Amino acid sequence: MNQDLRRVLVTGANKGIGLAIVEAILEHAEDTRVFLGSRDEARGRDAVASLVAAHPAWSTRLELVPIDVAREDSVSAAAASVRARGVELYGLVNNAAIGVGSGTLRSILETNTLGLRRVTEAFLPLVQKPGGRIVNISSASGPLFVSSCSPERQRELVDASITRERFGALVDECLALSRPEGDDGAGFAARGLGDGSAYGLSKALVNAYTMIVAREHPELHVNACTPGFIATDMTRAYADAAGKSPEEMGMKPPSSGAKAPAHLLFAELEGNGRFYGSDAKRSPLDRYRAPGSPTYVD
Repeated sequence: MNQDLRRVLVTGANKGIGLAIVEAILEHAEDTRVFLGSRDEARGRDAVASLVAAHPAWSTRLELVPIDVAREDSVSAAAASVRARGVELYGLVNNAAIGVGSGTLRSILETNTLGLRRVTEAFLPLVQKPGGRIVNISSASGPLFVSSCSPERQRELVDASITRERFGALVDECLALSRPEGDDGAGFAARGLGDGSAYGLSKALVNAYTMIVAREHPELHVNACTPGFIATDMTRAYADAAGKSPEEMGMKPPSSGAKAPAHLLFAELEGNGRFYGSDAKRSPLDRYRAPGSPTYVD
């Protein structure tokens, strides 16, 4: 293994946006090696084989790392496997997530929010300091969720000084609203938590956690972004429900979803703990900013 190459781990990378991020890195950053993280090891091997078949030269810069972000043992094993290679990570891209139709509030938070936190905490010791990058793939659903919350909750979710303790208490409060019969939206409005969207909540919490890690590790570049409205297995259900094609719904190909993550990995950045739109411009945490609109400024 070439010890001079930068190394980036991308979770949830065997398909969709994660795979597109891997491709973008390998195509545009020739000094970088990618650990392709995949929950399903067989599918991960297939993804690696497909990329190498199309680009044989990538074989020396691509390696599978099995990792299920929702399982503590899997994340620990993945971190141990990378640590055993005796290398640092230049970047960690937390991409793995599940969508609205994939489970209850609890399962969505377990993967999208707690899974992202689980991976970040396990791999933080392996990220190079100073200058390492952590990119959290969030969603415009996060700010949209915040915009539907009460003023008090909005302040809480965009507070750059939010503590780990307050963050944990908020997650526990939300998990307590998850009912066994799957009626996960009940009680949210009464607590000022918007429309009860499990996915939007999970991404709003990702943005809040991003600020915590950025504040605790100012020597790193820690930011979040939305990839945009991308045609993936997660979003295709919206098109099917509307009886339209992804293109008719305005969805873009996965390659478009790699633009903002690649920017946060490799570009010169100002500030830290920020949220970026799919056009790689800074965006607010409490409302939607359309791609192409003026960059958000505090």
